[in-house]
Amino acid sequence: MAGGNAIRGSRVGAGPMGEAERGDAAPRQRIVYFCAHGHETAPMFAVDAQIPVTWDCPSCGLPANRDSANPPPPPRIEPYKTHLAYVKERRSDAEAKEIPDEALQTLRAKRKSGEIIF
Repeated sequence: MAGGNAIRGSRVGAGPMGEAERGDAAPRQRIVYFCAHGHETAPMFAVDAQIPVTWDCPSCGLPANRDSANPPPPPRIEPYKTHLAYVKERRSDAEAKEIPDEALQTLRAKRKSGEIIF
């Protein structure tokens, strides 16, 4: 014998969900955006909502705007910079030669005075 469940195949709160129970939907508008790859995206917005100028394309991730003839260009991606590249931006070639020379002089002076034993 089954568990004595009188209403089988349904759950609490289940039932027909028509417009009468939910209420009327808010008025909406479809806005079309175009990206640089030619994709069209048409999200829905409420009529009284503030419409964004740009929208991210769900297909390629590029920014999109409402002008199909002039979509926004793809953003310029900066290449990854190593620590050495940042150091080279801050230091000139002359400074790059002076720093190791100063370090060697300091090391040799410490070895002569006996501070460093190797």
